[in-house]
Amino acid sequence: MTTVIRPALPTDLEALVALENASFATDKLSRRSFRHWLTNEHRALLVGEFEHRVAGYILIIYHPGTRLARIYSLAVAPELRGHGIAKALMTAGEQAARDDGRLYLRLEVSVDNAAAIKLYEALGYQRFGVYRDYYQDHKDALRYQKRIRRYRDKPQHRSVHWLRQTTPFTCGPAALMMAMHALNRTYQPSADEEINLWREATTVFMTSGHGGCHPLGLALAAGRRGFHVETWINQTSTLFIDSVRSDEKKRVIELTDQYFKREAERRQIPVHYASISQADLIAAFETGAIPLILISTYAMDRKKAPHWVVMSGYDNDCLYMHDSDPDDGRQSDLDCQFIPIAREDFERMCCFGKSRLRTAVILKPDSALAHKAQ
Repeated sequence: MTTVIRPALPTDLEALVALENASFATDKLSRRSFRHWLTNEHRALLVGEFEHRVAGYILIIYHPGTRLARIYSLAVAPELRGHGIAKALMTAGEQAARDDGRLYLRLEVSVDNAAAIKLYEALGYQRFGVYRDYYQDHKDALRYQKRIRRYRDKPQHRSVHWLRQTTPFTCGPAALMMAMHALNRTYQPSADEEINLWREATTVFMTSGHGGCHPLGLALAAGRRGFHVETWINQTSTLFIDSVRSDEKKRVIELTDQYFKREAERRQIPVHYASISQADLIAAFETGAIPLILISTYAMDRKKAPHWVVMSGYDNDCLYMHDSDPDDGRQSDLDCQFIPIAREDFERMCCFGKSRLRTAVILKPDSALAHKAQ
């Protein structure tokens, strides 16, 4: 008897919950979670019918603004395993993700789940890491990835240790610490350092809440720690001044901007007042440099907020980023590493605000004095 794969319906809720409870002892999706995913648009939730009953399901989450998808959960009724249901669900799930324009599928699997590991490897998934103490029972998870759209080139990646920002406003410092640690392993990130970097680089005000970081502020902070750095900014006017309304805040942002520009000139930090291109970013990456790039998060969360990310790889179709801020707990740490951003999507994401600000801070590898305070 063949397995019939179809999209899950709200009427499948009870069957999905029963299947979940029968399949897993820990790390189970709740009834509330299933209700959420049955109506969420950023996912593929498919069920497999076998012998006229819901015998399995697969949940794939699409991450907005990227070309990455993640197999969040896969389950088959214990008494019906061995009939090819999991393989049929995986194959259909890959096609759904492909149809949605995704380039990569990722998943995690317990180190002792031999049957699932055998299936994933047979389907072409490549192991690319281990996540320690991942499950509620403290078992480790193996990380697998598959490129579901094949191209001729091989991704070029850089070993960048991922960090989670510890506050809502320190994406710039977290990105800078990732880059500095990648270039010099003796440099040790910390929560104290994260706040200190923010104090050195903040614009004081920006939109609502605490101010974000100015590209020259981040460059100066890196320079003070002995790293060679250059910046690209596509405008000479005061950055982020349009993000606040009051004249008092505008004046503070203007004074901060002027200070950063004077200090960058005094310290002879190269500043290119031009739009950095993808070719420029890749050229820098190929020399061993690590770019920090300011993006707009609108494509990911519909919030018009500036956000710093770290370039961690590239290929013919994508630039890859480390993002220090998992979205409201819905993403795992793994989802924020080597995020594939399609080239055409990146062009829209790397411009911020009405002025279409495009800026990057590039840390270079020839930093013999790295981590030596000036």
